[in-house]
Amino acid sequence: SKHIKTRVGAQLATIALGVLIFIDDYFNCLTVGSVMRPVTDKHNISRAKLSYLIDATAAPVCIIAPISSWAAAVSGSVEEGMNGFEIFLQAIPYNFYALLTILMMIILIVTKRDYGTMHKHEVNAIRGDIFTTEDRPYGDGTVDNQEHKGKVIDLVLPIIALIACCIIGMLYTGGFFEGASFVEAFSNCDASVGLALGSFFALVITVVIYVIRKVLTFSDCMGCIPDGFKAMVPAILILTFAWSLKSMTDSLGAKAFVEASVQSFAGGLMGFLPAIIFVIGCVIAFATGTSWGTFGILIPIVAAIFDPTTEIYIIGLSACLAGAVCGDHISPISDTTVMASAGANVNHIEHVSTQIPYALTVAAISFVCFIIAGFVQNAFICLGIGLVLVIGTLIVLRNTIGKKVDA
Repeated sequence: SKHIKTRVGAQLATIALGVLIFIDDYFNCLTVGSVMRPVTDKHNISRAKLSYLIDATAAPVCIIAPISSWAAAVSGSVEEGMNGFEIFLQAIPYNFYALLTILMMIILIVTKRDYGTMHKHEVNAIRGDIFTTEDRPYGDGTVDNQEHKGKVIDLVLPIIALIACCIIGMLYTGGFFEGASFVEAFSNCDASVGLALGSFFALVITVVIYVIRKVLTFSDCMGCIPDGFKAMVPAILILTFAWSLKSMTDSLGAKAFVEASVQSFAGGLMGFLPAIIFVIGCVIAFATGTSWGTFGILIPIVAAIFDPTTEIYIIGLSACLAGAVCGDHISPISDTTVMASAGANVNHIEHVSTQIPYALTVAAISFVCFIIAGFVQNAFICLGIGLVLVIGTLIVLRNTIGKKVDA
């Protein structure tokens, strides 16, 4: 709060923190939201904009971070006998949706232009209403004015402990302490168990730190736990229903249907297949609300269509990953989307409706990039074209429906 003086600075700091916390998307959403809410509120940034920045730096960052639970999920989905981690690294430059999403966020913030329903939320925020809607599903997030004993170190130490414990927990479930290498442990880890273990031990460490430093008493720390759990009940319920829907679609044979559909396009459309896979990945992830489930469906299909030794296989795999992240990003039943709403303490549907125009803009540009990549097969040429398209599209939108938002 002392060093961030402007609305632009607060939003860029949110992106920077989101990029730094790349271990897991759940961890990213809840941590960035908790840390940045007071800062963005101080500079009258709407909760809808905050939730978009959180969501857009969660899955899109994790899918291009070599050391993350997402890298482990992708590596584990690659066929046996292939180096899944190496293939994941090769696919990063072709993940146009993730890379262009980060770029677009920065351009939107620096130019102070918003469009779609987000513009209304930002205008209202500058006038003092950071919510726009009356609904406060996670509470209003206001901070009381009483004296507190906490210092900056009381925020930093628990976050460092949480990061360290979550990494150790993931390595533990992957067999690191039983002789597996660092990369193998991340590839084989159970992220959900590792993060649960890491969070538990981080909580214990936090309580010990606060009691020793006399920031809070032990009874006060214990009193915060049920309050924190109650705040997450809406997110937990939505996730439960979303996972139930995913299990139903799996039981109905979604994987077999998609595989047959993609195989029917394989003949004569090889150059267009990455773009087709991207669209199919978007649809599946949007409908089921899961990126990882989409990986499990599409990655084996990509391996069956393309020769794993060719560049087009890497492009097809990247299209699968990008499509899964895109669909997950805009799906109202996605766990990451729910967590972004919870992290920003904003109405869930408002978050979904305000970020869809931005996500679809990047998705359309990514679709064009994958068409070009299918023929050019050069990541940097395609990224350059994508950059030009993002800037050109935002200029057009700015001159037609975009308006400057500033205090």
